[in-house]
Amino acid sequence: MSKNILMVVTNHDTITEEQSTGLWLSEFGEAYNEFNKHGYHITVASPNGGGIPIDPNSVSDDEPQEILDTKPHLENTTPLVDVEADDYDAIFLPGGHGTMFDFPDNEKLQKLLRGFYEDGKVVSAVCHGPAGLVGATLSNGDPLVKGKRVSAFTDAEEAETGLDKHMPFLLESRLSELGAHVRNGANWAEHVEVDGRLITGQNPQSTEAAAKEVVKQLNQ
Repeated sequence: MSKNILMVVTNHDTITEEQSTGLWLSEFGEAYNEFNKHGYHITVASPNGGGIPIDPNSVSDDEPQEILDTKPHLENTTPLVDVEADDYDAIFLPGGHGTMFDFPDNEKLQKLLRGFYEDGKVVSAVCHGPAGLVGATLSNGDPLVKGKRVSAFTDAEEAETGLDKHMPFLLESRLSELGAHVRNGANWAEHVEVDGRLITGQNPQSTEAAAKEVVKQLNQ
């Protein structure tokens, strides 16, 4: 029986008046293609639904065609209010700086993450995608990430982008404050943490490895 994957992407498109943002395309495309390769049914959703802004810095002149070919799946996404955790086997949150603005306080995303995790389903995120985990709590009120090994875009990587001063918070620091055991590799190196059914990747370079870990767990 085919597995059902929920991919949740950002709708947020600005950091400052001069700085556009959105979804980091390869983090969506690499994961989408990995799931699709295994015949999974994929639903792409977002807080508001509709078209998704793509961070212009994530699309280079030599962007692989197989990544560009996933862009049509971002043209008419499903609003989060129209999806339920019971219909899916895993949730995957790609990053992009936009997630730092519309993921942490989204109540429906928090509810979905709690439902996935407490039902023993796969919860996965990469780079800035773990911003969605910041607001997620379990039924007992504890942060979902408390006591869990996680990886996410590092404070040092954020400083290198020069955007740290424009972020509402620093992701690595916030996850640590919530009681997560944050473990990262060198800046811009592939690094994935797996704690039970919680799978998190550090940066864009970690997307494919994180997606493969999702597949591994779903195929067990």
